[in-house]
Amino acid sequence: MSFRDESEDLRKPFLHTGSWYRMGSRQSSIMSSSAQFIRDGSISVVLCVLIVALGPIQFGFTCGYSSPTQAEIIKDLKLSVSEYSVFGSLSNVGAMVGAIASGQIGEYIGRKGSLMIASIPNIIGWLIISFARVVGRIWRWYNILHGTVYIAEISPQNMRGSLGSVNQLAVTTGIMLAYLLGLFVNWRVLAVLGILPCTVLIPGLFFIPESPRWLAKMGMTEDFEASLQVLRGFGTDISIEVNEIKRSVASTGKRTTIRFSDLKRKRYWFPLTIGIGLLMLQQLSGINGVLFYSSNIFESAGVSSSNVATLGLGIIQVIATGITTWLVDKAGRRLLLIVSSSGMTLSLILVAVAFYLEGVVSEDSHLYSIFGILSLVGLVLLVISCSLGIGAIPWLIMSEILPVNIKGLAGSIATMANWLTSWVVTMTANLLLSWNKGGTFTIYALVSAFTVAFVTLWVPETKGRTLEEIQSSFR
Repeated sequence: MSFRDESEDLRKPFLHTGSWYRMGSRQSSIMSSSAQFIRDGSISVVLCVLIVALGPIQFGFTCGYSSPTQAEIIKDLKLSVSEYSVFGSLSNVGAMVGAIASGQIGEYIGRKGSLMIASIPNIIGWLIISFARVVGRIWRWYNILHGTVYIAEISPQNMRGSLGSVNQLAVTTGIMLAYLLGLFVNWRVLAVLGILPCTVLIPGLFFIPESPRWLAKMGMTEDFEASLQVLRGFGTDISIEVNEIKRSVASTGKRTTIRFSDLKRKRYWFPLTIGIGLLMLQQLSGINGVLFYSSNIFESAGVSSSNVATLGLGIIQVIATGITTWLVDKAGRRLLLIVSSSGMTLSLILVAVAFYLEGVVSEDSHLYSIFGILSLVGLVLLVISCSLGIGAIPWLIMSEILPVNIKGLAGSIATMANWLTSWVVTMTANLLLSWNKGGTFTIYALVSAFTVAFVTLWVPETKGRTLEEIQSSFR
């Protein structure tokens, strides 16, 4: 019998992986060498993360799609700048729609099931964009929340930061791929190519175990221990971790349904406030506006091959995010967030000053080209600074600090706040840039400066602590 009393109210995972990972270590000798390779603990976790990372790659592809296609879509569909801004922001509307229900869906059918369901609208949306008109973009949403939560819940303590940062590394890879492929194919073909990550993700989900912490919360003791064993390796003693997870689940109470009124308790509202604050400040820094419309910004700065420059920006972003993936378990989340947001503030000030000065000199002046170069340097430094912390770590911290019993509801609230803010930024970025480029980047710089203060005052360090230790500190 499960260690939870309300077995009659238990949900079931939408995707049952099968019994391959439940085979005991005594049967390992009859397994093939490839299966034995998969059963190694670190290998198993990494393979799970790589499969789940296909979702963020698709999401990144969505973010990067607007930049190389802007001129072509405006020309083909005869859109104004404001109309294209609406188009560019529609993916955020879709993400908000997904966020409303996705948290509770994930609680009922599991992390893998929610990833499967999130993949289907993506495929439909890309096809609508490719073969119809602009309306299809609203269907393109990928719920990044469950990928991040799944990775945090399966990762061992000493690898959780690095593996959690793979999520953002995958996003930046998707952005770079959209920039790269956008150089060679038109916007309709590029939309078809956006289908590929999800078509690989869907079958891949059948070969990875469900989150052991979700299984534990649902009272599926046998599946929970089997999932944890394969993730840690069959030669590993998991008894201590099993007991920690059981104690954590037991301390949340027997009721599995969380109401909004429960969020008034400090152990819930404080981590939720931190999560929402980080995710909203991430977007209000303007980074998505820069990435969505980077080709247009480069063109305004006087770069003739703006799409090539945008690709270079994407490559730099991937490299910087890869460095963060390596650093996050060494330097810590909090330090990287402070360094990242401080660097973004200085970079945005540099870009703002360059655009201000560029506007007061003649285009034929030697100074005009110098200021253009300064703005480009500032944009590159902005992307590097963002990738070092504020791009990846807010999602990672949110997945670490939210108690397991409210991750569905609270995660939905935080994710919806993130995408609502992203929609506002991407909707207004083009319009603000048309109004005053220096003023736009000044606004973003003020937000980044506030982020430094927010992290310094309220964000805890989570490096080197188990999820159960982190969450108990808010009680």
